[in-house]
Amino acid sequence: MLSIDLQGKTAIVTGSTQGIGLGIATMMSRAGCTIAGCGLDSEDSPEAMNFVQQVQQYGQKAYYQQLDVKSKEEINAFVTTIIRHFGKIDLLISNAGANRFGAPENCGIDQWEENMDLNLKSHWLISKACYTQLKKNNGTILLMSSNHAYATLPNCFPYNVAKAGITGMVKALAVQWGPEIRVVGLAPGFVRTEGGEAWFESFPDPQKKRLDVLRIHPVGKLGAVEEVGAFTAFLCSEYAGFITGVTYLMDGGRSAVMQDL
Repeated sequence: MLSIDLQGKTAIVTGSTQGIGLGIATMMSRAGCTIAGCGLDSEDSPEAMNFVQQVQQYGQKAYYQQLDVKSKEEINAFVTTIIRHFGKIDLLISNAGANRFGAPENCGIDQWEENMDLNLKSHWLISKACYTQLKKNNGTILLMSSNHAYATLPNCFPYNVAKAGITGMVKALAVQWGPEIRVVGLAPGFVRTEGGEAWFESFPDPQKKRLDVLRIHPVGKLGAVEEVGAFTAFLCSEYAGFITGVTYLMDGGRSAVMQDL
């Protein structure tokens, strides 16, 4: 039986206490990986403790630290702590980010800079901080983009701009840091998360909106965080050794639809 084996690997997963980040941490721990997580939740929060439990249930080591990924100083200190705690870093899953949606004509400089710091610059900062470790260990970086990098909607600015920038960063880092480091991107579409549920509930008829969204996906369903996590584990495995410099669109076929039915 073919299986993904990440035994002996140590991964950083940012934004690991909920949604896609938690799904990634869970599935990679199932593959045998030690997980160092971080997020805005405090170390003693229920979210952080749930992350640790999800990883440890598969017999893997877990570490969590509260971290603002927009801060270069906090990132550098976090990476240093992980090296001291686990002895190495093999994999970096830079997932942390948040929707920053609006109209371009209403976007001020402060909103632009906060979005770019969170949804673009942070990926470069943590990749740079992990560079020496990853180069030494022939590591892999996965940067989390979005289907908004490929096709977007009105009033999703400047989030869509930052996510498009990630696809360029994947190419630049892969070319610059190969062959020692592979760099890949993942661009999920509509995945079932806490944020997605809140978006549905913002409509007068949430159930109707859910059905409308399902109808425009050829697979007839939304994505699951476990599916994103499993694909991430594969991209970090030995079976993906010929993959670098590319971002995979994972959108349930949404991008194949010429127009909504």
